[in-house]
Amino acid sequence: MAYFHDAAEVDQYIGGVFRAAAAHDEIGPKFKATDMVLRVYYSDPDVVMNVVMKEPEMTVTVGDESEPATVTLLMKSDTGDKFWRGEYNLAVGLAKGEVKAKGPVNKILKLVPLAKSLFPIYRALVADKDAANA
Repeated sequence: MAYFHDAAEVDQYIGGVFRAAAAHDEIGPKFKATDMVLRVYYSDPDVVMNVVMKEPEMTVTVGDESEPATVTLLMKSDTGDKFWRGEYNLAVGLAKGEVKAKGPVNKILKLVPLAKSLFPIYRALVADKDAANA
């Protein structure tokens, strides 16, 4: 059974960690400095997440956007959950074909060290959901 019940939960938790990054005094500017648009197509449940990491602000929206993506990723929502918990190696997932990418993969791999600093924030976001499912 999938960890997330619906697209709203994917947005609440995974989108939530990106929103927390945007609001973070140290991490937010580093994400914005990448000057890229990340689009992630999650499946099971299906949701398209757009993360615009550009000055003057970082935004997270759900649904197809008109702004072209710098990098597009395709993965299961559960894979996204495991990544944000620190339990999934994105580079290995790309190599195995579990995660598919379009665009310069080196740009997304440069985000991974920044993302690691958000793992505790994500785990805190999902703590109540985990406790309810235990």
